[in-house]
Amino acid sequence: MTHDERRRLVPYATRAALASVAMATFLLALKGFAAWHTGSIAMLGSLADTALDLLASLVTLYGVRLAATPADHDHRFGHGKAEALAALFQVALITASAAGIGWRAIQALGAPNATTDAEFGIGVSVIAIVATIGLLAYQRMVIRKTGSVAILADNVHYQSDVLLNGSVIGALVLDQYLGWHGADAIFGIAIAAWLLWGAFQASSTAIDMLMDKEWPDDQRAAFLDVAARQPGLRGIHDFRTRRSGSHDFAQFHMEVARDLTVAEAHDLVEGVERNLKRAFPKVEVLIHLDPEGHVDTDNPLVEADVTPHWFGKRVGH
Repeated sequence: MTHDERRRLVPYATRAALASVAMATFLLALKGFAAWHTGSIAMLGSLADTALDLLASLVTLYGVRLAATPADHDHRFGHGKAEALAALFQVALITASAAGIGWRAIQALGAPNATTDAEFGIGVSVIAIVATIGLLAYQRMVIRKTGSVAILADNVHYQSDVLLNGSVIGALVLDQYLGWHGADAIFGIAIAAWLLWGAFQASSTAIDMLMDKEWPDDQRAAFLDVAARQPGLRGIHDFRTRRSGSHDFAQFHMEVARDLTVAEAHDLVEGVERNLKRAFPKVEVLIHLDPEGHVDTDNPLVEADVTPHWFGKRVGH
């Protein structure tokens, strides 16, 4: 996919992000009134999650717009890590909200109060579920068309909202129809725990990105499988990968026969780049050319030849 093609797809991702913002704003107002009207802690937890959804959707909108901004003089690798910084800010808010909901739920567990107007609270939750399912369907269409990682993350987040709204319905039914007045507080604690788990996952992903964590082994293997199929390639070492927002970067040293001319060696490098571009259009690749057997450093982590590891023998022999 060329840069121009990616730019033409940006409006689709932007519209999906705007739809998420609009949905979260609507549900925030609806659930805010429902939490006040019913007194349900589970509904309060769902309200807090929706507020965080709005923040997440705004961050997604920011990330999508930023992803469309090309690299500049001061940011040659682009602006992808801004998404990780925004995610860490979001994690702090999620953690604070979960702590507040959990504390109020624990207090209510010691002195449970019956909620009111279960029909209204259940109706609000049903509306939220139906609206969220509609948003998920639209997001999946945009993901198929654009491959946007930011929209994909937002889609996963909204999938959890369907479960949370279902838990609110369960809490209200148990509390008002079955007389189990502690159910609302227990569901509130469960929602707080769910939010903390989501915060942990988001922080782990953001920190991995900021620390330039390597790709998963299966993704590295697939990449090397394509790179090493170039005829004339004698080895690959110093293979490094990282991710920045929706952009992936890979670099490695490529070994060729020592008796090749500069032009012949350059043609081999371009062949590898073409193959990788076809298979991994969203990865930016940097290849350093070395004569076979050349050693740059005595650091075994850097110099390890990865082609024997993946294919059982040195490629090109």
